[in-house]
Amino acid sequence: QVQLVESGGGLVQAGGSLRLSCAASGRTFSSYDMGWFRQAPGKEREFVAAISRNGGKTYYADSVKDRLTISRDNAKNTLYLQMNGLKPEDTALYYCAATRMAGAEWSWQYEYWGQGTQVTVSS
Repeated sequence: QVQLVESGGGLVQAGGSLRLSCAASGRTFSSYDMGWFRQAPGKEREFVAAISRNGGKTYYADSVKDRLTISRDNAKNTLYLQMNGLKPEDTALYYCAATRMAGAEWSWQYEYWGQGTQVTVSS
């Protein structure tokens, strides 16, 4: 089992940057592909980015490509999401999640979830 705890969210002006972190418990972090999802008020949870277990492959939603970068440090059991050029439409609760499926972009494919960290972008 994997326990996930997100951090790094906050309030930022449009055009600003944030770096989200997701700390994973256990010694099996490197056995999982990892993903970031987000959910805005009144909207469904949506895929943001995913990364393979060794970090060699990354996947992004078109809406965040070239602005957000997913990465991981398996030695530290930590997943990251570097967010640059933030827009008000990026405002949401951001979740990290773990899956044993490669290239997973749907929430139902993920087994473990964190509680989320709030990102608010003001215009």
